[in-house]
Amino acid sequence: MNYKPTFAELTAFSAIMTHRSFRKAADELGLSPSTLSHMMRALEANIGVRLLNRTTRSVAATEAGERLVSRLAPLLRDFDLALEEVNEFRSRPSGRLRINTSEIAARVLLDAAVPTFFGRYPDMSVDLVTDNRLVDIVAEGFDAGIRLREAVPLDMIAVDFGGDTRFVAVASPAYLAKHSSPQTPDELKAHACIRFRLPSGKLFRWEFERHGHELAVDVAGALTLDHVDLMAQAAAKGLGIAYVSDRTARPFLESGALVTVLDDWCPAIPGLCLYYAGHRHVPQGLRAFIEVLTEMEPRHGR
Repeated sequence: MNYKPTFAELTAFSAIMTHRSFRKAADELGLSPSTLSHMMRALEANIGVRLLNRTTRSVAATEAGERLVSRLAPLLRDFDLALEEVNEFRSRPSGRLRINTSEIAARVLLDAAVPTFFGRYPDMSVDLVTDNRLVDIVAEGFDAGIRLREAVPLDMIAVDFGGDTRFVAVASPAYLAKHSSPQTPDELKAHACIRFRLPSGKLFRWEFERHGHELAVDVAGALTLDHVDLMAQAAAKGLGIAYVSDRTARPFLESGALVTVLDDWCPAIPGLCLYYAGHRHVPQGLRAFIEVLTEMEPRHGR
């Protein structure tokens, strides 16, 4: 093969394989999907090999494409590492920090950490991806992830910040005026509960603990949502009992639109942490972001 693909073409192909989507890859690269598609067709024509199988809804690699991306991945990582090592000689970090997180955690970061980080390191940019699903941060090209401590993969290095958190069961005064307040988690089975559907499609089990006794309840209810803010709003409308973080519930609790139930079954749990792969070089920008996070004063409830 006489044609040598450009670095831009190889990077674009790798992004498509990472996201399995032209649209998402185009967003990452700052291109239009049509421009990216044209680039890939030109690449395939120039090398004389089909790399991608396209349908109207999906994109997948051919056998040749899979072989190419498996070879490219370590090369592109080494390239990024080489640039980062050069960046170490700068007096302050620069570049982009990509973090996968939940929407709730992103709000915590935007409260203080991100503004402080930008004020201290003006040459850095931060890309927060809040798709609310657990991903392989290494495979999908993230520098770090942020989740509750219990959700962090065991092979990752975790940095706690912000203190503990709680999940609380909440309902409106109007709802409780019509229904007796549950005294134990088992009594939730007789209530209208607002259920939460995880990105995987599974329904979230409500987990409680008191005096070392743990209990998980598969609640019933006519309403199922996939957004925690909507759950709190629905509970405030009197549609049932919701189970959300106390950070989500706090504005409704302070206004009196919601009250807590089963308080003694809702202890504090380890809160948010940033995590990253220990076997990789830690970029200067990520080290700086961790420093900002660990300076944050613990805040009850996220």
